[in-house]
Amino acid sequence: MIRTQVVIAGAGPVGTVAAYYLARQGIDVLVLEAGADCAQDLRASTFHPPTLEMLDELEITPFLLEKGLKAPIYHYRDRRTGQVIEFDLGELEGSTRYPYRLQCEQYHLARALAEKLEAHPKATVKFGSRLVYVNQDETGVDLAYETPFAIEKVRADWLIGADGANSAVRKWLGIGFEGFTYPEKFLCLSTAEPLEDYFPNLAHVNYVADPEEWLVLLRVPSVWRILLPATPESSDSDLVSDENRDRVFQRLIGKTGVKTHHRTIYRMHQRVAESFRKGRAFLIGDSAHLNNPLGGFGMNSGIHDAFNLCQRLTAIIKNGEDEASLDQFSRQRRGAARSFVQAQTIQTMEMMKEGHTSAQEKRRDEMLAIRNDPERRRQFLMRQAMFQSLADAAAID
Repeated sequence: MIRTQVVIAGAGPVGTVAAYYLARQGIDVLVLEAGADCAQDLRASTFHPPTLEMLDELEITPFLLEKGLKAPIYHYRDRRTGQVIEFDLGELEGSTRYPYRLQCEQYHLARALAEKLEAHPKATVKFGSRLVYVNQDETGVDLAYETPFAIEKVRADWLIGADGANSAVRKWLGIGFEGFTYPEKFLCLSTAEPLEDYFPNLAHVNYVADPEEWLVLLRVPSVWRILLPATPESSDSDLVSDENRDRVFQRLIGKTGVKTHHRTIYRMHQRVAESFRKGRAFLIGDSAHLNNPLGGFGMNSGIHDAFNLCQRLTAIIKNGEDEASLDQFSRQRRGAARSFVQAQTIQTMEMMKEGHTSAQEKRRDEMLAIRNDPERRRQFLMRQAMFQSLADAAAID
């Protein structure tokens, strides 16, 4: 039986951040990943300022800056009227070292940290290893994982589930996952077509409201990503077909035959686990909370989970501090997920779906009032940059 201090299920960006944090503190950590590699997931690609500051502690932010694209400005656009409301995170200069969103695909972070973990003396990463059993007692956690050739057993002091929406850890712990799934399907297309040539003053991040077909236009270093909803009745094969691609781009830029690099279908969820802790096991990232991607809060919130938890685990393992602080981790991060991430992403989705209606006009007027008031605008930017959610979570006892 393998013996280690901490097992982390999942080698995505949240799991690798947690693992590398603990390994750097001299704590033995074993990472189990069911996939053959860190998945090339296209959904998360935004790093917010406080997340970049946290990752600085792991000396990984300079690598991300080389890979990514700085996006201080983002737009809320009305597709029918063409109206644009602009916000600039550059106004937060002096309050953060990183007054911008960084557009960089999440797999760059996960793969870079996985390589560092494989070379670290306190860490072991096992790909192709699917967690199949969890049982805990007062002193530790017994686990089993399946490889292509065997079932291996592990005894750990602590277990962290960072294994995504279908988390085996969450299921083994019997923790409920309350919330809902949007009835629509969502289609993500990526293209190197220069969309900035078709829209005046297009930002790197654009939320485009429309009652019939709202959009997100998001620039990452190599391509534009286009996210849009589709009816549940649409077949997957139709959504990713050349014919549908042509319909989308004809409406968007009046052009067909546009080359795409990815055509991916998603279901979107708004869910939060009933607790982020059960005994000596924890949930972080998508295993603990799911939300639609509007605002880029999901991965960032998961990394914030990882830092909050790992700081506490380090103090307990190395300094013998009271384990009661682990319940506060659950309260704080669950509170942040419910009061900020869930509320904000649902609100943004509704605003974009409403389009040019009386409700949309009311929200547009409110956004303009915020944009034109320096004090309210700064508060809004601090909230959108996730500084306020961290402050609110820290205030939870």
